[in-house]
Amino acid sequence: MFKTIRDAWNVPDLRKKILFTLFIIVLYRLGSVIPVPFASPEILQQATAYAGNSLLTYFTFIAGESFSQATLFALSISPYITASIVVQLLCVAIPKWQEWQKEDGEEGRRKLDKITRYITVGLSLITAFGYYQYLKANNAIINVTLFSNATLNQWAIAIVMIACYCAGACLIMWLGEKIDNFGIGNGISIILFINILSGIPRMVQTFYVRNLHPESYGLTDAKAMPIWLFIIVAVLIVIFFLAAITFIVHMTEAERRIKVSYAKRVQGRKMYGGQDSDLPIKLNMSGVMPIIFAQSIASIPSTIALIAPGTKPAGFDEGTYAIANFKEWWYVFTNKTFSYTSPLYMVIFFALIIAFAYFYITISFDPTEISNNLKKNGGFVLGLRPGAPTANFIKRVTNRITLIGALFLGVVAIIPLIVNATMGNSLGIVAFGGTSILILVGVALETVRELEAQLTTYRRPGTSGGIFRGKRK
Repeated sequence: MFKTIRDAWNVPDLRKKILFTLFIIVLYRLGSVIPVPFASPEILQQATAYAGNSLLTYFTFIAGESFSQATLFALSISPYITASIVVQLLCVAIPKWQEWQKEDGEEGRRKLDKITRYITVGLSLITAFGYYQYLKANNAIINVTLFSNATLNQWAIAIVMIACYCAGACLIMWLGEKIDNFGIGNGISIILFINILSGIPRMVQTFYVRNLHPESYGLTDAKAMPIWLFIIVAVLIVIFFLAAITFIVHMTEAERRIKVSYAKRVQGRKMYGGQDSDLPIKLNMSGVMPIIFAQSIASIPSTIALIAPGTKPAGFDEGTYAIANFKEWWYVFTNKTFSYTSPLYMVIFFALIIAFAYFYITISFDPTEISNNLKKNGGFVLGLRPGAPTANFIKRVTNRITLIGALFLGVVAIIPLIVNATMGNSLGIVAFGGTSILILVGVALETVRELEAQLTTYRRPGTSGGIFRGKRK
């Protein structure tokens, strides 16, 4: 990986792309600390600081602390990711969109990207309104007198804040597209990578303070962990993360290779074919997308709860509550029954990961098309006839590989939630669980592969390491 980055830096064109990507990242981090008028981040941080049984901790970490600080980029990339899911789902249901995706090439992708932008703007408005309602419910809005009429004054504050958060989400989408067009690519993935990476210092600080100084979190009944036990736990966590990274890298790079032979054929005075090659099928072909898709769907109740939080029943914190109406039921459902540590959430989350893994493979990998390409080039799988038998064999292998890959993604995503529920959130592991590690590792490997693909344009013919200092002609 480091050799690839070094080689890319030695190429002037790629160096410009890397510097441009770093420049966009700096702009994004600056936008992550720009305050929004009328928002009180101090009050919001108290509300989201280890919000027990809710997804607010996850939102805070994915947004790179912007969510808990109510800054311009508080909505992060969530509206864009949700819009992408909607478009991909509709591509299966709408034949015209499916034609744009598979047959119209670059022109079709531009049309779908345009539709994705429009949907992102609409979802940004809805999410911004929900976030404003969440701030209002937690008294995190500073009341400033702009107009003498109280109703008009409240409407003005709401419009300004919603417009700011909607503009921030759209600006993130624009920054990601700039990285795709003028940087090293994978713009939205890189922004997500930076968000998670920027949350690591807070995770370390939270782990230290919560276990050695629990009174800082209002845990008056909790005892501070002995320093020797704290050191042992910290070492075990580091070992766990290193082992998890090694395991994820191994599983991400694993692949099933199908032997393909090519028949000999004569064209003019030259003979082609007569050799064997491999058709690689990656174990985790869909990357982290199934987890992101599943998380977006599973978080719908919590997102709706930002707009309509419900009513907290008396005795909820003590566990002696009784539900009297729908609002109290909705509060209990979103904060306990379907919280990220509840068995119901884990089961549905796991099932969604498997479902989206198969869905993503279905729309991105076509065995029939691969079989036809092999047939056109004189290739065949040993023991199988070209055409439909080969396509069925590739499909059968892909389904089995996808199941293993989906189970791998599900286990990586669920284990930290189980540990967190067992430990009572004392480790804060959900803030940097298997999902976050998988995203970090996946984006890093994907970015390195993108750089390696671009480096092939600048390598000297017949060599594996020689690099042209200028662009090849």
